[in-house]
Amino acid sequence: MNDLREAILAGKLGPKPDTLPVTGSSSIYQTTQFPSSRIKYHNYYLLLRVEGYFGACSHTADQLDMEAAAQFSGLSLDTVIRDERLPVQIAAMDAYLGVVYPHLNQSTQVFDIPAGTPIQKAKLRDALIANMADIQAFHKVALIGVVNPLVEAIQQRGGICLPCDLQLKETQSGEAVEKDMDKVLDHADSVICTAMTLGNGTFDRILERVRERQIPLIIYAQTGSAVVAQFMNKGVTALIAEPFPFTQFSAGASQLYGYTSRQEKEDANEY
Repeated sequence: MNDLREAILAGKLGPKPDTLPVTGSSSIYQTTQFPSSRIKYHNYYLLLRVEGYFGACSHTADQLDMEAAAQFSGLSLDTVIRDERLPVQIAAMDAYLGVVYPHLNQSTQVFDIPAGTPIQKAKLRDALIANMADIQAFHKVALIGVVNPLVEAIQQRGGICLPCDLQLKETQSGEAVEKDMDKVLDHADSVICTAMTLGNGTFDRILERVRERQIPLIIYAQTGSAVVAQFMNKGVTALIAEPFPFTQFSAGASQLYGYTSRQEKEDANEY
């Protein structure tokens, strides 16, 4: 991730980030609890508005104060990318890459999620992720960052879910959740993870292990979706990108962007 950050700062991937100002900055705290579920998710987001895109990073309460958003509007992306706090770096890099490499132009496919309730939209979204993962019967799928509808989607396709999460002790259906991701990475036939791994600093380790083991890595990204897109064909096999506004914030129709390793990019970047 540091190599990508330095490449952006040096202007190797497009215009230098000091030419792009942050015009808006927001902190959001949101909770989600689906009907009949015992689990309440506590979600914190930093959003940075640059031109027509919102750079985003989910973070934990102790990583960033809610008041931090007041610091970034009016600054250049160059300044914000150099911030020492990881969630700030990720949101700023996402803002830069989302402007320079729009999902609509870069993705393989655009998916429309129709208007609906939170659980309806979550189930449709997670079915897309599971389909993109091409899950085979009895394959062990490491799920890093547990989303309960996605656990169900993996199991419905005959996969064996290996759930891993730093916050949860068990899934909604009662399976134990592993905290040590290396334990699930060592035994998985494929990996599905959320891009929250960018914000907590574990993404590089996951990328290293899937490259070593030569197994597929499928990522669902609200956090840093344009950042993850830069790792297509470099360890990431497939990506479902969901830029802001996320499905949990909109009852209307949503667009998600699919990337696959079959996609050929003439302008593939090296850094």
